[in-house]
Amino acid sequence: MLDQNQKIRWLIKPALFVIALVPLAVLIQKGLNNDLGANPVETINRFTGDWVLRFLLVTLAVTPLRRLFGWNALLRYRRMLGLFAFFYVCLHFLSYAWLDQYFAVADIIKDVAKRPYITVGFACFLMLIPLAATSTNAMIRRLGARRWQRLHRLVYLVGVGGIVHFLWLVKSDLREPLIYGAILAVLLGFRLWHRARREPAVAAGTARQALP
Repeated sequence: MLDQNQKIRWLIKPALFVIALVPLAVLIQKGLNNDLGANPVETINRFTGDWVLRFLLVTLAVTPLRRLFGWNALLRYRRMLGLFAFFYVCLHFLSYAWLDQYFAVADIIKDVAKRPYITVGFACFLMLIPLAATSTNAMIRRLGARRWQRLHRLVYLVGVGGIVHFLWLVKSDLREPLIYGAILAVLLGFRLWHRARREPAVAAGTARQALP
C-alpha cells in the first residue's frame, strides 16, 4: 500500500495537470460569452502568448528553487510544466496561423520574413519543437545525458527570444514584458552564479584525483 507521502505525490500531478488547463478553460469561456473584446484575434493571441512565457518561467524556476530550498520533489513536475509551455505556444501559433492568416502559407512566410517580432517568435517556436520531442526518458537515454542537457539549454535562448518578441509586439506599455524579463534575468543570473561556484570545486576534485 502507498504511504501518505506517496498518495500526496500521486495526487499532485493530476491536480497540476488540471490547473495548467485552467487558462485554456478561461479563454474558451470568454469566447462562449463573447467577452474577447473589440479584437478577439488579438486577445486570443496575446492571452496564449502570455501563458507561454509564464509556463516557461515557472519551468526555469524549478532548478533554482530545488537548489536553494532543497525541494527535490519539484523535479517530478518540471517536464509537465515545460510541455504545457509547448502546448500553449502551439495554441499561440495556431491562433496566428488560423485566425489571423487563415492558413495562407505564402502570407505566413512573408509575414515571418518581413516583421522582426514575428521572425523572433517563430524562431522560438521552432526551437521548442526539439525540446518537446526529446522530453521523454527514452530520448534522454538515446541522446545521452550530456548531449540532452546541452540541447535543452536552448530553453534560455527561447526565453530571451520570447521576451524580445513581446517587447517588440507591445511597443508602448512595456511593464509586463519587462517584469517577465526581470524574472528571466534573475533565473539566468542564478544559473551563472551557481556554475561559477561549482567550477572551482570541480577543478579541485579533478586535481586531487590527478595526484599520485
